Amino acid sequence: MNEILQVRELCKTFRLSAKQQRLEHTKQSVKVAVDRLSFSAYEGEIFGLLGPNGAGKTTTLRMLATLIKPDSGDALVDGSSIVTDPSDVRAKIGFLTSELKLEEFFTPNALYDFFSDLHQVPTGVRETRKRQLFSRFGIDQFAEVKVANLSTGMKQKVSLAISIVHNPNIIIFDEPTNGLDVLTAKVVTDFLQELKLQGKTVIVSTHIFSLIEKICDRVGVIIDGKMIVCDTLKNVTAGKSLEDRFFQIYADTVGDVQ
Repeated sequence: MNEILQVRELCKTFRLSAKQQRLEHTKQSVKVAVDRLSFSAYEGEIFGLLGPNGAGKTTTLRMLATLIKPDSGDALVDGSSIVTDPSDVRAKIGFLTSELKLEEFFTPNALYDFFSDLHQVPTGVRETRKRQLFSRFGIDQFAEVKVANLSTGMKQKVSLAISIVHNPNIIIFDEPTNGLDVLTAKVVTDFLQELKLQGKTVIVSTHIFSLIEKICDRVGVIIDGKMIVCDTLKNVTAGKSLEDRFFQIYADTVGDVQ
């Protein structure tokens, strides 16, 4: 299998304000969010990054998407460095986070066209792909409705469509089903599996065990910014449920869950 993503010794720290220190229940002024993190992802697989809230998953994906710079380390995305070639990386990936806020004044049509122009997608290709994606997600009947008037689920579908306007081979999703109703969540997870069948590489971060078990080929367990275990789902679970194995790994790493 071809390694399409190589993450090597990524590190990221943040300075904490006095308010943040109180919220974190710490006197430390610096938080290590990602600590020498390394892993690989292969063509045509779904890789799951699993960990509790605050483990460093989102920070890791933001570095891979070149939204923030690592303090040290690097990652190669289909041969392009997130440190030295960020524009090349952005052209090769799609990135979707539940924290993405669409401009509510615009319509799905306008947003899709805007992001297509950003990625320099030819007009003919743009229109064909828009019809396919809008039909696939049921966006077509809401294409001229302002985002402010769309449901949460429809906003997520629009976000998904515009994140892949340029048909990237690597798609990174941060908590893709977070806050969604069960029907919309199924639409999203079914589409992730379709992307895999198309030969795409999908990176998913989540704290939902069932999502990892349903769609992922391999999984990395991240705790306190460190990669604790990274292997095929079968090898990580070792005959147990992923939930049971995770809490066993967590207890072995930081102690029993309180």
